Amino acid sequence: MRTIVRALVVASCLTSVSIAAPMTPKDYFALTGPAPTAHIAYGAAPSQYAELFLPKGAGPFPVVFLVHGGCWVASLRGISQMHGMAGALQAHGVAVWNVEYRRLDEPGGGYPGMYQDINRAYDTLIAKAPKYHLDVNHIAAVGHSAGGHLVQWLAGRARLPKASPLYDPSPVHLREVISLGGLGDLRAQAKWIPNVCDAHVEQITGPPSANRPDPFRDTSAASLLPNGTHTVLVNGSLDDISPPSVATDYAIVARRAGDTAETVVVPDVGHFDEVATTSPAWKTILPLILKRLAR
Repeated sequence: MRTIVRALVVASCLTSVSIAAPMTPKDYFALTGPAPTAHIAYGAAPSQYAELFLPKGAGPFPVVFLVHGGCWVASLRGISQMHGMAGALQAHGVAVWNVEYRRLDEPGGGYPGMYQDINRAYDTLIAKAPKYHLDVNHIAAVGHSAGGHLVQWLAGRARLPKASPLYDPSPVHLREVISLGGLGDLRAQAKWIPNVCDAHVEQITGPPSANRPDPFRDTSAASLLPNGTHTVLVNGSLDDISPPSVATDYAIVARRAGDTAETVVVPDVGHFDEVATTSPAWKTILPLILKRLAR
């Protein structure tokens, strides 16, 4: 949050520039797009739902499991800012499962509820696939910022400790993950997160305890490697919230563990451009998503 407020102040002081500046938080909050085809609850809480964007035609449709960011807090919204991306993918024949979840400042959010929501949202997608003619053999999980952390985490759920409340005895394997400015290694970024989001890392991981001495073991994607997933980590070169070095460091860890991970740096764009179809970043991100779905 602190970084976001700083960016708003700086943006308000700018006059005119000769080149397009990276998107500001104000630009991000103004993002919009078409309405979803359906609203599908996966739990009883107000934030336990997904929005389905369904293309025209008979299908079966490849699917993007889309998870928004916003510092893991409801006060920064997030799901509506993904409508533009969802609509653009929908127009290219891709179904989008746009996920809402309980965040740190909501009842039941944080650890373990937030992670359980991501699990349930994905399992609900698999269960509802026949009804909506979704092709479960062609799914890519795409997350932005905090959502990038959550989809990277989801890819490793088969490696969750059996003692964890997040353990799933029969997880569905996720083959493709695209993290847009995500945070895959919470342990390595623990001291840095408060400066970005005004959130303490214990709110995201839960506190250590006698039965759970290492809270990163079941919450950090880097602690769940190898996961057998192909991960693409995308960052704007001007992203100061999740800079390219974060992706590079995670990719090194993933490759050493035996996984496939690649990094993409989009020139001259920032953190919020990564989810805007009006940004130059979209010319890189759209074909990347379509390519991973085709595999």
